[in-house]
Parts: sequence; C-alpha cells; structure tokens
Amino acid sequence: MSDEKMNAEMTTPSGVERRAPHVPGPGERGLSRGAWVGIAVAAIVLLVVVVTGIRSRGVAEEALTKQTEDSAIPSVNVVYPTISTLSSEIALPGSTQAFTDTPIYSRTNGYLKQWYFDIGAHVRKGQLMAVIETPEVDQQLQVAQADLKSAEANLNLAKTTSMRYQNLLKTNSVSKQETDVAVSDAAAKQAAVDASTANVRRLEKLQSFEKVYAPFDGIVTARNTDIGALIAGGENSTPKELFHLAAIGRLRVYVPVPEAYAPAIKDGAKARLTLDEYPGQTFAGTIARNSNAIDPASRTLNVEVDVANPDGKLLPGAYVFVHFKVPQQDARLMLPANTLLFRSEGLRVGVVRNGHVHLAPVTIGRDAGATVEISSGLTTSDAVILDPSDSLAEGQEVRIANRTGTGAAQKASAQ
Repeated sequence: MSDEKMNAEMTTPSGVERRAPHVPGPGERGLSRGAWVGIAVAAIVLLVVVVTGIRSRGVAEEALTKQTEDSAIPSVNVVYPTISTLSSEIALPGSTQAFTDTPIYSRTNGYLKQWYFDIGAHVRKGQLMAVIETPEVDQQLQVAQADLKSAEANLNLAKTTSMRYQNLLKTNSVSKQETDVAVSDAAAKQAAVDASTANVRRLEKLQSFEKVYAPFDGIVTARNTDIGALIAGGENSTPKELFHLAAIGRLRVYVPVPEAYAPAIKDGAKARLTLDEYPGQTFAGTIARNSNAIDPASRTLNVEVDVANPDGKLLPGAYVFVHFKVPQQDARLMLPANTLLFRSEGLRVGVVRNGHVHLAPVTIGRDAGATVEISSGLTTSDAVILDPSDSLAEGQEVRIANRTGTGAAQKASAQ
C-alpha cells in the first residue's frame, strides 16, 4: 500500500475513519479573489473593534480618575459679610427687685392672737398687721411696776431722813458720820428707783411689741404664721419670720454689663425695660448707680437701674431685658455665628480664595446671638465658609457649592 493511501485511510483508535486534510495539488485551483477580500475586510473590522474598545476603556478610566479626584475635593457653602444692622444699643438680661424688701419678725415672746393681712394685701405704713399675747411679759411688767413703787417709797423715806440729819447737823444734834450715812442711803435709794424705772421701760417696750405694725407702704408677699402659733422673740432662739413685706412702687434691676460697654454707662442716663409678658411695651428706667469696678470673675460691671412702678404692673423677680444706649460705631460687617472657628491661636473664619482655604483672624465687636458683628479682618467680597469643619486647614482645596451673596461678592467669587 502506498503512503498516500495509508494517510488517506488512517483511522482513529476508536475505529472511526479519519481522512487527512486535502491539499490542493499543482493542478487544483486555490481561493478566489473575492474570498481574500472578505477575509481582509473581516480582519480590518476586527482591528477597528479592538482599537475602539481599548480607546473607550482608556476614556472611561480617565473619567473615573477625574471623578475620583473631584469627589476628593470637599464642597462648602459660603456666605458674604454684610453691613451690620445692629442698633446702637445693647439689651442685657436682669431681674426686678423690690426697692425695699423686709422680713417682719416679732421682738417679744408669746402666742399669735390675731393677724389682719394675708399675701397680696397692700398695707400702709403704721397699719396694725398682727397682735401677740404675751402673758409672761405682762406679769413681769406688773412686778417691775410694783418694785418701782417700793423703790420710790424707800427713796422718799431716805430723802426725808437725809434732810432731817442735815438740819440737825447744823445744831450739832447729830454727828457728821450719821449725816453722811443718811445722805448716802438716799443716793442709793435714788439709784434703785432709776434701775426700777429702766426695767419698767424695758418691759413696756417689750409689751408694745405685742402689736406688729407695717414699717413702710408695701405688699405682703408672705405670711408664715397663724393664730395660736408660738412666737419667739429671738433672744435665745432663732426668730421665725411672721410676714414678708415688699415695697414695689419703685423697683431695682441689677444688670451685669460687659466690660466692653462699661465706658458707655453713666449714672443718671436713661434705659428701657422690655418683658416677654408685655410685648410691644417699654418701661422707662434710670441708671441710679454702678459698682465702679469690673468683676474679675465675669468681667462685667454691676449696674443698678431704677424704674417707677406706680400701678404695680411690674412684679418683683420678673425677668426683663434692659436696653442701654451705646455710642454709634463705624460701619461694621455682620456674619452668622456658625461661621466662627475657635482655634488655640485665636478666633478664625474660613475664607475661600482661588479655590483654597485661608483661615482669616477676626475680631468680634458685638454678639447678637445668631449673628456677630466683625470689627476687623474681613471685607464684603470675602467668601466665608458656613458650618466649617473642625479639621479645616490652611491652604486646603475646596469647591464652593453655592453662589449667594451681594452683587460685588458674586462677581468676586466668580473670579
């Protein structure tokens, strides 16, 4: 068998006949021209697809890289400083106090017999407020009065004896010694009368304390006793308050004024009071006096403002705001309080300049709570970061998320 026939009739190990690929001989014809053109076109299309895929993947990777870099730059909201609209006055909290506020005690011992005024009652100076029974003091006074009468009787007898001895001494009927004894006895009896008289007056004074009178015009703000209650005068025990009396025709208000405004406080100057319970109403007050010293603990000046209260509309202990006039300041800028950064090196705000953060030092003029007045460190064109992060650093790259503010500020921010 020839080699060609053997190759043509080779079989697989499984017995299946496998024929060798046909190779055109010298006399056989190859692929046509159109077939070769198709193969070339397919190869070109495949190459274009491969190149296009590689390029699109590169573009996608580049876009992802840029997006990642952009997302790494934090976005911030900014606000632009505005001209301060705060008025030329400051409002500080205070509490009203009665011009005269006094607890009423008893000066004698006994039992409360009757009281005549309860809380809220208006009393006039000298009105009887309560009566106390003092049986022990009454008995002591009777004994003292009897002792006084006895001492006066002894004095009269001693004076008579002394006069007689002095007359008898003129005729040498008695000795000088006996006369001196009689005169000295009269003087001793006079001293005993004086002592008894003083004791009687003391007990009469204690007895007069049985009646409790109002020391001034005012309102009873507390009554701490009742009929039959034991009253201690306080000689050997702590006295118990019977009534509490407050004069509210004129009130005091003590206000701690910050040190920065202390030079503007002048005695005799006017002030206004406002209360939440009287919206839209103001009460006129006068600066009566001040402590003329700064409290080192709070750095404030203690100021007393007196306000007339003839109709009793203002109550002691009320929470009020006292408005003081301060000298007009030059035009200053105002910012929200949530732009401030409290750093160890001082007060700072974050300003965006050319896409980077600058921590600008600022000085606060007045604090209005939600807003603060900036006296130095900023201009109206500065883009100040709202709610800055504690980790905000100098030179950090940021992106402005909003574009709000004045026209000049918007123009500056766009640049």
